Amino acid sequence: MDARAGALVPLLLAWFRGNARDLPWRRTTDPYAIWISEIMLQQTQVRTVIPYWERWMLELPTLQSLARARPERVLKLWEGLGYYTRARNLQRAAAAIVTEHSGRFPKVFEELLALSGIGRYTAGAICSIAFNQPVPILDGNVIRVLARLFGIDQNPREKETNARLWKLAEALVQEAAGTQRGRARNCSHLNQALMELGATICTARLPNCLSCPVRKNCVACRENRTGELPNPGRRPASTQRRFIAFVVQRKGRFLVHRRPPDVVNAQLWEFPNVEVTGDHTAIPRLAKNLLGRCRVSDRAGFRLKHTITRYRITVDVFRAEVLGSSIRAPGRRWCSLSDLSKLAFPSAHRKIAGRIGNDLFADKST
Repeated sequence: MDARAGALVPLLLAWFRGNARDLPWRRTTDPYAIWISEIMLQQTQVRTVIPYWERWMLELPTLQSLARARPERVLKLWEGLGYYTRARNLQRAAAAIVTEHSGRFPKVFEELLALSGIGRYTAGAICSIAFNQPVPILDGNVIRVLARLFGIDQNPREKETNARLWKLAEALVQEAAGTQRGRARNCSHLNQALMELGATICTARLPNCLSCPVRKNCVACRENRTGELPNPGRRPASTQRRFIAFVVQRKGRFLVHRRPPDVVNAQLWEFPNVEVTGDHTAIPRLAKNLLGRCRVSDRAGFRLKHTITRYRITVDVFRAEVLGSSIRAPGRRWCSLSDLSKLAFPSAHRKIAGRIGNDLFADKST
């Protein structure tokens, strides 16, 4: 591997210097800013993350500001990125750094690994990108690049194959550290080069091998196997899920409730809803179970579709009118449109909130 690393590293570093995208978090070595970007980029595309990161850094520019922020504000800033546990873990980790590290961002890999929401990849990314330490990283892009470069056809999720990929990543960043001179940031740039190559050139579909700086060293390119590698193994089948949601309006206000702690999308707000099975559902009965005495509008509702990991989710939305006394239940609230805009919703329910001002849900009685 030493000889191959010696050939690959200079090519990757030179390519990164001339081709790296100008991303806002690449203009700083602040570990806090880099940490936020790395957490946001998990399961999320760069173009989506940029405005979120910029807004976050404007409103919560330091560890201290994140640690003392109201949780509702943190969730609102995260709204739309999904996987909200990431946001809650960010605040837990920030609080731990303030109390246990006197507000100084840890530089030691093991100390980072002990923080909420930080795994091996994220700890390595912070150590190498922020502090220029020779610590390896391995995300989806790097796995794809290494599997093709070295012709690894086993499933990367398998224990032995994954360990091999980590060793390859470590050999490359150690080689970069050995060639570092002066104020160069070779460890940082080498790891970013691997990620950048996977994101822009060595893509999952239709890789641009002619533009790849290491194509002459690539087993998959030489053997015309880029379409086969990496081998993801058998993918789990997708699961269909269906929900019925109700928009309940009274005197210009809308009924929402807050999800309890320790569930998916904990502490986010949503419209009354229930998961159902089967194609034929007694909508009035569902509404009564959720809301008590009520009437479901015979006006047409609308349907939303979205995907979360392997789940294909459909949400059918209806208008309902409460006929009995005022609904009183823990976590429920009547909100104006202005109030709704200040709450953090899961993506599907944010879309519902965005549509309730149109003719479909206009309140003709007020």
